Amino acid sequence: MLSTSKATTILPVRDMDRARMFYEESLGLTPTGPMEEGTFLFSDDGRNGIELMLKPDGGPSGNTEVSFEVEDLASELKTLESKGVQFEDYDLPGLKTVNHVAESEAHRAAWFTDTEGNILCLHEIVS
Repeated sequence: MLSTSKATTILPVRDMDRARMFYEESLGLTPTGPMEEGTFLFSDDGRNGIELMLKPDGGPSGNTEVSFEVEDLASELKTLESKGVQFEDYDLPGLKTVNHVAESEAHRAAWFTDTEGNILCLHEIVS
């Protein structure tokens, strides 16, 4: 039923200008424009997107909000680091990163936060 539906992830932000700059300049997402007052949408294909929603008193969930599937994780890490993105390192039960990357049989992944504290991920499927 919903597999062909448009999907938009909505992220809370405390500072719209700061967040927009991060998503446009650091991540290179394509700005579409405001959906309504206090929101801003990014979408390349018009079908899927990320919408920033101004929530001055809100905060992130503390979980991964969005995971971007990439073909070459190492290359994407290098590119984003050159734009000032800082990747996290974890040493938790069931999750340990080495040089910012966690590996399993199915995928490799790395996490970072946006300017508003939302946790974002890059993941590469391992064949």
